[in-house]
Amino acid sequence: MNRQAQAAVLFLLGAALLHAGTTDLYLRYVKAGLRPLLLASGAVLIVAALATAWYARRSGRPARTGHAHPEPRISWLLLLPLLALILIAPPALGSYSALRSGTALQKPYAYGALPAGDPVRLSVVDYASRAAYDHGRSLHGRPVRVTGFLAMDHSGAPYLVRMALNCCAADAQPVKIALRGALPPVLRPDAWLEVTGAYSPGTVRDPVNDGPIPYLEVTSAKPVPMPHDPYDETWNN
Repeated sequence: MNRQAQAAVLFLLGAALLHAGTTDLYLRYVKAGLRPLLLASGAVLIVAALATAWYARRSGRPARTGHAHPEPRISWLLLLPLLALILIAPPALGSYSALRSGTALQKPYAYGALPAGDPVRLSVVDYASRAAYDHGRSLHGRPVRVTGFLAMDHSGAPYLVRMALNCCAADAQPVKIALRGALPPVLRPDAWLEVTGAYSPGTVRDPVNDGPIPYLEVTSAKPVPMPHDPYDETWNN
């Protein structure tokens, strides 16, 4: 691959990173806090591409890297992942991944006070940790509102799920809440729901890793659009 081709590939990759970083597309790959690093990486790649093109033009010949013999043309297939990044926006992980991974719920070091006003809006991670590990002490008498996508196991039992991540989508793991009560008559996996309800005692064990899945008694539920950031980063805060 000559230097002009290298410069073109570097420029396309840098442009793809800048495009992802200036839109919500990057949230399909990494957590929100990594946006500055993503933008910086894209800028560095574009500068490197321009420098490579300038050097190749100044030298006046399409010098090849390494030995003088041509590389196999199949190496151009390395561009396919780059084209996929540019042209295809991957869907967020959903019920298929959630049901094949055990709940990643972790016991927090402490529980903050709930804000005033009812119903209290909580993340899936926050509600699940308070219900499972604090036995709902801070939730008693408080209606809550939680948003997540729907997953249903082989028996048809419904769960409200949010994929929690530490760094990027590759390490995303599900946190699940078991639903009971006033559920919609038709439940569709991967549909996003805003659920209002109250703490319900008891847990069910996740069949994948035997982790605790707390219950939520649903009083109302309505479909909502998928949020611009589909992943939950609560445990990174």
